[in-house]
Amino acid sequence: MIEEPSDSEPKISLIRVDRIGRIVAPPHLEPAESPEDSTEHRFSNSRLRPEPVLPGPPPKQVIATPPEQAIVPPPVDTQHDSVQNEDIQPTTKQSASRSADAISQSFILMASMTVMLLAARFVIPSVVEEIRYAWHRGQLRAQYETASDGLKNVSLDTLSRAYQMVTSVVGPSVVHIDVERVSLSAEDMVNGNGRGALSFPASDQGSGIVADDQGHILTNRHVIAEGEEIIVTLSDGRRRPALVVGTDELTDLAVLKITADKLIPIKWGDSDQCNVGSPVWAVGSPFGLDRTVTFGILSGKHRMVRASTQYQDFMQSDVAVNPGNSGGPLVDTHGELVGVNTAIVGDTYQGVSFSIPSNVAKQIFERLRDDGQVQRAWLGVALTEVPDEKLVGEDSRIRGAMVSGLTGNLAPAAKAGIQSGDLILSLQDQPIRDVSHLMQMIGGSLAGDEVKLKILRGAEELQLPVRLEARPEFVRP
Repeated sequence: MIEEPSDSEPKISLIRVDRIGRIVAPPHLEPAESPEDSTEHRFSNSRLRPEPVLPGPPPKQVIATPPEQAIVPPPVDTQHDSVQNEDIQPTTKQSASRSADAISQSFILMASMTVMLLAARFVIPSVVEEIRYAWHRGQLRAQYETASDGLKNVSLDTLSRAYQMVTSVVGPSVVHIDVERVSLSAEDMVNGNGRGALSFPASDQGSGIVADDQGHILTNRHVIAEGEEIIVTLSDGRRRPALVVGTDELTDLAVLKITADKLIPIKWGDSDQCNVGSPVWAVGSPFGLDRTVTFGILSGKHRMVRASTQYQDFMQSDVAVNPGNSGGPLVDTHGELVGVNTAIVGDTYQGVSFSIPSNVAKQIFERLRDDGQVQRAWLGVALTEVPDEKLVGEDSRIRGAMVSGLTGNLAPAAKAGIQSGDLILSLQDQPIRDVSHLMQMIGGSLAGDEVKLKILRGAEELQLPVRLEARPEFVRP
């Protein structure tokens, strides 16, 4: 027999909660079905259809339970919390990532700047030097290709005719000089100090150059030194006596004067433009054999040899020059005068000969022709060569000249403010090669000329104007 529960006994109801925390009524608390609902219920496979729930928080229901019965808490939505935690974690990770990116970018920037500085210090100079060498190699390559193509078009017949034409152009301007001497002391015969020394052939004959159509003849001083009678033989066979107009001992040049018409003077060339390796011809009277032509190349420039003075600036060639060639011309491919044959090494030709550059010879010729003497300008300083540790610039061939002392307080250099220890770098904006070069440039100037000197005093460069004066008699050449 089943007893019905009394009203005095407490009833226990179980509460169902769905997955999202909504309370679902138990079956015995569901409302009664209407006929329509029962009909629909029959066709719904006997499944309960929950009532739709409006959005918003679910209503709180208080259900009385006995003291001994605990209320079951709704399950925690761990999935929702994990979604919120995942939303927070990316934000923290992004901040940390951005901070790391900023640090790495700063490090990369500093590394890039360091690499650039190192490149500027070590790499760029080598690159610039390589570019310069490449340019120079390209220039040499272009010259090589041009010369190679040019040689293909040169024939020996053409070259032979060119030699003959040069001889034809120069020949009428070369003269033979005979000198009669009563006596010639050993001091006047400049013949060196032994084998290998520079010597001037001390003969009674030599060569000369018709310098203008007025009858002026340019030759070496040692050719006509102490001559009692000088006879000049022209290329057409005419013989004329000559008078000495003037001589210059420091450059070993002399100017004679003859009376003759229909002279063919030589054409003056530019010795500065005649480069080493250029073909040159010498014409003269070696051993009395007049109008002898020899050929060679220019071997060097700015030579200083023994028994020469600081005012001599020789050009070196391998042209055969012998006693009797002194005073004769050295000409280029245009038949223009580029040098005056002056000296050889030894008593006879040994493959090396020296000539005075035409630019120097022309300057001395004009002064002797006009004034009969060469009045050289004077700076008033003592000079020494510049040591290697004080060189300025990268070209060791342009050394300058160092002032080691002053001649006196009245010297032109002292008046201009030049001091002992100054380094003279240029004269009239032309770089100074060495002491001899400066002396030649000062000697080539005229007394009273104002020149501009660039000097280095300590670490300071100065531009000083200097008015040159005539060299006094007590100054040693």
